[in-house]
Amino acid sequence: MKITQTPSPNHDARTLPVSLLVLHYTGMETGQAALERMCAGAAKVSAHYMVAEDGHISQLVDESRRAWHAGLSEWAGESNINSASIGIEIVNGGHDYGLPDFPDVQIEALMSLCRDIQTRHNISLFGLVAHSDIAPERKQDPGEKFPWQKLAAHGIGYWPDLKLSAKTQTLFEKGARDRGVAIVQSGLAYLGYAVEVTGVLDAKTQCILCAFQRRYRPARIDGQIDVHTMEILTDLANAKKTARTA
Repeated sequence: MKITQTPSPNHDARTLPVSLLVLHYTGMETGQAALERMCAGAAKVSAHYMVAEDGHISQLVDESRRAWHAGLSEWAGESNINSASIGIEIVNGGHDYGLPDFPDVQIEALMSLCRDIQTRHNISLFGLVAHSDIAPERKQDPGEKFPWQKLAAHGIGYWPDLKLSAKTQTLFEKGARDRGVAIVQSGLAYLGYAVEVTGVLDAKTQCILCAFQRRYRPARIDGQIDVHTMEILTDLANAKKTARTA
């Protein structure tokens, strides 16, 4: 795995051990434009790595330092995500540029990098997160086309291994107040999402559900609670419990 050093001035002291690996898309017209922005001091943004469409990897910030990639975010009660994470920017125009597919060569390089980071920092399968997971009200990246299932098949992150039922009906819609909503909120919070357990399907909970669906059920992203969302959430929660007790 060849990595080119492209230093960014945008970093400071890390104050927490690394427990998360955060994946982003660059969301700009070109990778070069994204690289230049992350290396410009005035921009005040950076990431530890950037993976280009052709699989070329650039390192902008040493892993011992805190890169500035997460912004206002939270996961598992931790809001200093920059200090607790390694950030990887994946070159892709994102939703503003039609959300292109991720080339195979890019994903292969990304997987090699992720495996290396995951091993060296002992990051759990559930420590791999999307920018949209940690900032669901602000971000959508790396987006619904990102191949999370492929990464999980190579030991990077977790993908639900279950056959969804034939039932697809919506159980709770916007504004619903029910114990079932509270159960879903509790499950999302257990995974790490910053959701308050109120029993109300409010706007924030819907944003978080959209982030969850964008990652685990991208064919339907509507922020509603349906049978399949419940089944996937249950599988993930059970898998995380099993991993913790293993």
